[in-house]
Amino acid sequence: MSGELQETRRKPVDSEKITINLGYVDLGHVDLLVQEGFYSNRTDFIRTAIRSQLDRHGEAVRQSVARHRLDLGLRRYDRQELERVQAAGETLHIQVLGLVVIAEDVPPDLARETIASIHVLGAFQAGSAVKAALRDRIR
Repeated sequence: MSGELQETRRKPVDSEKITINLGYVDLGHVDLLVQEGFYSNRTDFIRTAIRSQLDRHGEAVRQSVARHRLDLGLRRYDRQELERVQAAGETLHIQVLGLVVIAEDVPPDLARETIASIHVLGAFQAGSAVKAALRDRIR
């Protein structure tokens, strides 16, 4: 079963907050660039720096995504889709670089019966009961 994939990289709504530790001198450099108007704030600088590094390593990332057979972007599974998988007697091996969402309407037993494995590089969103049901299948 293939699902709908969407590009999520530039959508702030589909983002996740991270925390980093930065040395005082590096932080001072960032603040100076913000003060001088090169960036609107610290977050703008950090986001730009990360995108620059991702672009720099773009070919290596593309090759790795292909080698690991990862879907790229947003992948959402709802009850209806998992019931189709169940009716077909199939199981899913979910491999995504981006975001995987298991909808709130999916009961834990259906998730456990239809999802054989989950490998997410990015973020995984599901209810706590579904996450508990799939705990041994998430890597």
